[in-house]
Amino acid sequence: MTEMSKDQNLAPATAGVAVDAGGTFTDLLVLEAGAPDGASNAAAPLRSLKVPSTPADPSRAVLDGIRALGLAPGTFVLLHGTTVATNALLERRGARVGLITNRGFEDVIEIGRQDRPQLYALVGRRKPPLASRKDRIGVGGRLDPKGVELEPLDPQELEGLREWAAHRESLAVCLLHSYAEPGHEEAVAAALEGCGAPVSVSSRLLPEFREYERTSTTVVNAFVAPLVSGYLQRLERSGARRVSIMGSNGGTVPLRRAAQEPVRTVLSGPAGGLVAALHWGRMAGFDDVITFDMGGTSTDVSLCPGRPLRTREFAVDGQPVAVPVLDIHTVGAGGGSIARMDAGGALKVGPESAGAAPGPVCYGQGGTDPTVTDAHVWLGRLPAAGFLGGTAKLDREAVEPVLARLAEEMDAGVAEAAAGVLAVAETAMERALRVISVERGYDPRDFCLVAFGGAGGLHVAGLADRIGAERALVPPAPGLLSAFGMLVAPVTRETSRTVLLRSRGADQAVDEAMARAFDELEAEAVRALLEEGCNEPDVRVRRSVDARCAGQSFELRVPARDWVEAFHAAHEQRYGYARRDNPVEAVTLRAVAQVPPPKFRVPGPARQEPPQPAKATVLTAKGSIEVDQYARERLGAGARLAGPAIVTEYSGTTWVPERWECTVVESGSLLLEGSAS
Repeated sequence: MTEMSKDQNLAPATAGVAVDAGGTFTDLLVLEAGAPDGASNAAAPLRSLKVPSTPADPSRAVLDGIRALGLAPGTFVLLHGTTVATNALLERRGARVGLITNRGFEDVIEIGRQDRPQLYALVGRRKPPLASRKDRIGVGGRLDPKGVELEPLDPQELEGLREWAAHRESLAVCLLHSYAEPGHEEAVAAALEGCGAPVSVSSRLLPEFREYERTSTTVVNAFVAPLVSGYLQRLERSGARRVSIMGSNGGTVPLRRAAQEPVRTVLSGPAGGLVAALHWGRMAGFDDVITFDMGGTSTDVSLCPGRPLRTREFAVDGQPVAVPVLDIHTVGAGGGSIARMDAGGALKVGPESAGAAPGPVCYGQGGTDPTVTDAHVWLGRLPAAGFLGGTAKLDREAVEPVLARLAEEMDAGVAEAAAGVLAVAETAMERALRVISVERGYDPRDFCLVAFGGAGGLHVAGLADRIGAERALVPPAPGLLSAFGMLVAPVTRETSRTVLLRSRGADQAVDEAMARAFDELEAEAVRALLEEGCNEPDVRVRRSVDARCAGQSFELRVPARDWVEAFHAAHEQRYGYARRDNPVEAVTLRAVAQVPPPKFRVPGPARQEPPQPAKATVLTAKGSIEVDQYARERLGAGARLAGPAIVTEYSGTTWVPERWECTVVESGSLLLEGSAS
């Protein structure tokens, strides 16, 4: 059961439906409405549902799931994490984009940073820009870096843009120094009104310096805008009172804004999981966590030293996206990742995936290639009769011939081949975990590894062993955690502006200029939330500064209060030294306005004696062994299980290896503790 209090974002007698559309399954989590009067102690259950994803049109699975839940139109709000923008970029399936920029700067998007995509290739190969050369046009007019006009726009030239734009499906406007003065871009946008194509304007989307990144971000937004807009329009037919989309920065945004700025949704689904993992980690007493989300197609990992980390150094398929996103690292290793031998005779796992159709061989839907899930089923870690909490049965017999074929290529036994598939997949995931921790100066032993996704619990103990972590946590309903994150994510609006102000720490003129800019940014962010129906007393604003030593090329984000000293401290923590005699430059100011999500809690399980376990057969390096198998819903708080053991539930399965112990904590999470020794 779940308790929910009255909140301005979820009206009384209105259910909240969180939906995460993954590559294999679409997960739905329903927070039922409380009492009609919205009393804070009204009991309200959480319901969950997994339906097969529909890659050709993800909205079909969402609408099918809502219908299956039996929710009446107008009685729920829809919170959605979508991969539509991401997939469109990966598949190069977007609109024909027309880019309007300054004359002479049409090729900025193609020149880029002149980095080498393949370090050792004599001739590197890049994917072509999302806006082809014939779809880029330069116009007159010029501003200097302070926004002062050097050359006015030509009205006749602006009139001619309409005819040129008529042959493009979406338009991007990005002029020099528009972060300092948006007037020229607004004039171009006004000239394009009524042309029939959506217009993405860089000064509205990303008023920050760095021409290439701003241009790329604006073009990416234009590339996916028609596709995402059409998808969101179909979601409006769900019958929801309101639709909100999970943003890449860890907060939700209204449907209208998501349609206008779809680039802010490129990490929509993974962001929900990170928010939820941090929530459950804190409930179990762990502020410092490493999140590990293993789904059907990929694995997402992120380091959270008490808070989610954010970054602007992010790219999708080589296309820089400079809007703030949660710092999530992704590798192509998931439950559906296909195992094969490469031309050199080495075992490879992923990034190709069996996806939702046909899926792993054990699903019985026509799959012919062995996957990570098939290896788990053959070894017995994923009991064939325990899939989806026992509501579905997997076909273990169908797995044998495809694994036997792989084993023959490996010159190994079938069980050895299956174990090899898991080992190779875990090596890729271990590498990702080390990238975000060890390679950034963090010791994994100081963190709790929080696992979720349908396959996370099957690998978390093995990965904790590999990186030296002694604790791992598996929250309730791990396969639905990304959807749960949308329920606990705040409504967010972030504004930013490049200012390029230099200070040594006690400069009144700089402080006053920053204060004025912050006030304007904060007012803009708060106004956006109020227009979206939020109550002003509930809005909280956080200010931060992207700062750097004068002369450096990149910044560190620090709190606005005492920002110079905060920068020196952050620099010392990241790089091991600080030069406090150097002037510091405030590059970009940011204001993040948030409204908390609906208040509710999920009471942990009642204390009770562990039930008598069932027995399952598992194949290991030592041969066939019998292990205890538990149904998670029957485990009470305080229950302790010694490995090897299996814990099954509707949305995932947890494997507790030998020398590991599993405890059900008060909040309901499974705490795994052990050692590789």
